[in-house]
Amino acid sequence: MAEGTGMRICEEYFREVGAPMIEQKFPEYKDRIAAGLVGSGSECFGFDDECSRDHDWGPSFCLWLNKEDYKAIGRSLQAEVEKLPQGWKEFGPREVSKWGGGRVGVFEIGQFYKDFTGLDHPPVGINEWRPLLEHYLAACTNGKVFCDPLGEFSRFRSKLKDFYPEDVRLKKIAARCMTAAQQGQYNFMRAVERGEYVAALHAESQFCQDIISLVFLLNKEYTPFYKWRHKAVKNLPILGDFTYGILLKMVTTHKEERGESLYVLYGKKNHLIEETCQNVIEELRRQGLSDSSSSFLLDHGPILQQRIKDAVLRNSTVWLD
Repeated sequence: MAEGTGMRICEEYFREVGAPMIEQKFPEYKDRIAAGLVGSGSECFGFDDECSRDHDWGPSFCLWLNKEDYKAIGRSLQAEVEKLPQGWKEFGPREVSKWGGGRVGVFEIGQFYKDFTGLDHPPVGINEWRPLLEHYLAACTNGKVFCDPLGEFSRFRSKLKDFYPEDVRLKKIAARCMTAAQQGQYNFMRAVERGEYVAALHAESQFCQDIISLVFLLNKEYTPFYKWRHKAVKNLPILGDFTYGILLKMVTTHKEERGESLYVLYGKKNHLIEETCQNVIEELRRQGLSDSSSSFLLDHGPILQQRIKDAVLRNSTVWLD
C-alpha cells in the first residue's frame, strides 16, 4: 500500500457507500450534510503507511450536521452509518483501539470543533486564540472535506485555517526563540560538560520540538502532533527542507561517527544546533521580525515581543506561550 492512500480509500468509500445511504435514508437532508475525514489519525495528514493499518484505519468518514439537524437526525444517522459494510473492497474492517473511538461517524459541527479547541464557535480575539494548542488546531484543520452543501463546517474550518492573529503568532515565535535557545544553544553542551547525558538528550529533544514549532509559525501553519512534526516540516516552503535535513543529521550523528569520544560527537551535534539557529535568525531578519545582529536566538525573543500591538500581551513574560 502506498503512503497516504487512506484518505483516497475513505473518500471512495463515502461516495460509493455513504452517499447512497444518505440519498436513500435521509433524502431531505442530503443537501445539508457535510462529509469528509478530518482530525486525529495519520491518514488525515496523508502520512499513513503499512504500520498504520493495525488500528484506527480503514474505510470510514465523518458526517457533520448543524445543531438543528443533529438534534433531528443525529442518532438515527449514526445508527445507519453503523449498519454500513465494515469492510470494503480489500480494506477493513476498521480496528478501533481502546482510545481511538470517536474519530469517525456523525458529529454536530460546534461540538466537533469544541473537542479540539474548547470552543463551539470560531475564536474571537486574543484571549480566545491564545490558549489554542497548535497540534489540536492542526488536527481539526487537516484532512479533506468531501462535500459541504451548506458550507457551515467549512466556514468554521476556514476561520481556523486563517491562522493565529498576528499578535499571538509573534508571541509564540518569541517564546520559541527563548526556549529553543535555552535548550539548544545554552544548556545542551553545559549538560554534556557535566556528564549529564540524560539532561543533554532532553535538551536536544526539546530543541528539536521548539525549532520545528518555530518554523511552522514562520510559515503560518499549525504544528501537528509530535510524531508527525519532523515528517511534516519538510513540506513547508520556508526553512522546511533545511530543518528536516539538519535535525535528522543531528539526531543520527552518533550512528554515523564511530570510534570518537562522546564529547566530540556531542560537539558535532552542537555545531548543527548553531547552524540551525543561525538560519532561523536569518529568516527572522528577512521577515522584518528582528533587526538584531546577535547570533544567540534568545536575544531575538524580546525584540519580537516588542512588536506585539496588544499592551497586555506585549508586557507578559516572553518565555511562555
